Amino acid sequence: MANMIYHLSLQTAGIIAGAFLILISLPGLVKPDLIGVAQRFPRSHVAGVLLLTICLAWTFWLLATIQMGEFAGFRRPLLIALPIGYVLALRFVEEFLAVRALGILCLLAAEPLLDAAFLRYEPSRLLVTVFAYLLIVAGLFWVAIPYVLRNQINWSTRSVFRWRFLHGIAFIYGCVILAFALTRY
Repeated sequence: MANMIYHLSLQTAGIIAGAFLILISLPGLVKPDLIGVAQRFPRSHVAGVLLLTICLAWTFWLLATIQMGEFAGFRRPLLIALPIGYVLALRFVEEFLAVRALGILCLLAAEPLLDAAFLRYEPSRLLVTVFAYLLIVAGLFWVAIPYVLRNQINWSTRSVFRWRFLHGIAFIYGCVILAFALTRY
């Protein structure tokens, strides 16, 4: 079996993914006046600093603990460069810092989900895997083209029905993942 970094079971990953989807979709589903909060998020400096700090800590931990094989000689320079890059990003990346940091966080979060589903044969594992790949695609777009999230938020907030419908889909998907995690994995 491949070296696993996180050692999460598919059940744990499913519980985390399902609970996460439920928790982020429930407020938007029952309280549509959060539309204004969502619209301010892409340019929120506080959210950007908070999310980028979480990404820094997660990436620093990964660099410090993973087996790097023949690239082990790069560990120390990367551990030095990472905080420098963090400070430079805070200093010079003012536009859509929150979106870019969220994209990085999505990319980091996808790996444990894929790792947990690796070499599992039940078809329901695809619920977690599809969510992981959605995180990857979104993360890549949000890091490279951050105004895409602003446009996605603007599109989804054009009507309360659309806002609630999208949150309802995320809520149902989270409930399905959580149900499979608790009963099948």
